[in-house]
Amino acid sequence: MIQLRPAIYSLVLKPVVNLAAMQRYNHTETKTQLSNGIAINYVQSGKGDKSVLLMPGALGSAWTDFKPQIEKLPELLPNHTIIAWDPPGYGKSQPPARQFDLDFFQKDASFAVDLMRALGRPKFSILGWSDGGITGIIVAGRYVECVEKLVIWGAGAYLNAEEEKALHAIRDVQKWSQRMREPMEKVYGVEGFAKLWSDWVDAASAIFRQRKGDFCCAEVNKIKAPTFILHGKKDPMIAAEHIPYLRERIQCCQYYEFPDGKHNIHLRYADEFNKLVAEFLLKKP
Repeated sequence: MIQLRPAIYSLVLKPVVNLAAMQRYNHTETKTQLSNGIAINYVQSGKGDKSVLLMPGALGSAWTDFKPQIEKLPELLPNHTIIAWDPPGYGKSQPPARQFDLDFFQKDASFAVDLMRALGRPKFSILGWSDGGITGIIVAGRYVECVEKLVIWGAGAYLNAEEEKALHAIRDVQKWSQRMREPMEKVYGVEGFAKLWSDWVDAASAIFRQRKGDFCCAEVNKIKAPTFILHGKKDPMIAAEHIPYLRERIQCCQYYEFPDGKHNIHLRYADEFNKLVAEFLLKKP
């Protein structure tokens, strides 16, 4: 049974970005326009020929969700260029305002592929956390020719009844502590964050009601890329059943578990996480 614990807020509890420290690292941050006219903000670090796209969680952005990866992965992956994006309507990829409907994960997948093609990097690996893991699964299942390797954590292919109920318990951010709200309020403003989060919960709930919670079940079975699933055993955001579901259906799958890890293992155990991911990406098929 999934339990609602304080750590559930790790979905939106992001590290505060130290802008001065960012200047020490070799990265660029800019926007590029997709074919549909949407301008996407992204951070790029490293100079390798191979490409890795970092896909953030719900309401997340490049710096809120992936600071340790942007800063450290280029040292471990000198032959890779790291791209971390702000999905449409998140972070600095505003305007336009974020639009939630039954297909928002699928649309993000299409936008991600468009972004990498626009950057001249049509073949790439994916690191996807939480919502980004769902989107990564969709990319890997629908755009098989684009994905070299897939790394996911904190993600499930569907939403079950207990998870949907747990989300409604935290829909109203005014019931959260100030410490839990503050990081995302800095990005979106007090009212903006409250609306964006409630809209996300409502969208997830609509998928549960109208599609029986199916986020990307069909795409899971179509993945051809070697896949690495990492998991925090104490993750309060996803039910334990999601891990065997994914492992049984993804053909070429590697698994690693953090016994005391929760939802944000890439932040809490950044050095170990980065090393594991780098080893996987460097491993020859």
